[in-house]
Amino acid sequence: MLDIKNAVAVITGGGGGIGLEVAKYWVRNGGKVVIADISQDLLDQAEAELKSIGGDVLAVVTNVTKEEDNSRLADAAIEKFGQINLVAPFAGIIRDGLMVSPDRETGKVTRKMSIADFQIVVDINLSGVFLTVRECTERMINHDCHGLICLISSTGSLGTAGQINYSATKAAMSVMPKVLTAEFFRRKLAHKIRCVAVAPGYVGTAMVKGMNQKALDGILSQVPIGRLIEPEEVAQLVADIYRNEALAGEVFFIHGGLRLGSKG
Repeated sequence: MLDIKNAVAVITGGGGGIGLEVAKYWVRNGGKVVIADISQDLLDQAEAELKSIGGDVLAVVTNVTKEEDNSRLADAAIEKFGQINLVAPFAGIIRDGLMVSPDRETGKVTRKMSIADFQIVVDINLSGVFLTVRECTERMINHDCHGLICLISSTGSLGTAGQINYSATKAAMSVMPKVLTAEFFRRKLAHKIRCVAVAPGYVGTAMVKGMNQKALDGILSQVPIGRLIEPEEVAQLVADIYRNEALAGEVFFIHGGLRLGSKG
């Protein structure tokens, strides 16, 4: 079992949402965090919140789509704390829309998803994750670190209409743990560096809770436990997987029983 105390977590998307919840859980349990986000304002707010609960924190403005930013982030973690134990590349965006949208009256396509909306989601949610993981893993190996790479997938990986871009990236997150675990195993590293993914369902972030109530009720009608997943529940799952060294190479769903067609 690994101990969070004094362990160092590198978290992208750390300025808010699940990333910030993981950071708060980490510091409350004695860990140290490096939070990264593209927004300086969000990082400043997150850093202040983490320090107010006694956190040992480093904040680094990072565009995860840029190789140099990811390299700088990984180096900063090593320079500040000497190690990396948890890599949580949680930066992500959505640009929802149907691939093609026929007009209800004519049946002819009047709108379609732009390549820009498809590409930016892939750039951040997939290429950005790859770069963060690659750079942090290099430092973990070179500095003899012990720990976990925890990706964030989604129930969207199962296929959600209107999210062909997002679902594709989250499906990729579902296969990466198997690929990386196999690579680490070949190089006799799998006992030291593990990789998993967590796949949340509908999470009660500020954005989701602020939705139109009718739309939110529609979402909740599909969740067997009858409520949203709390961000801190996802953070606790990440921490529990970190502690348990028998967990590797898999995707762990946290969705309150949700599946496609929950009511059967």
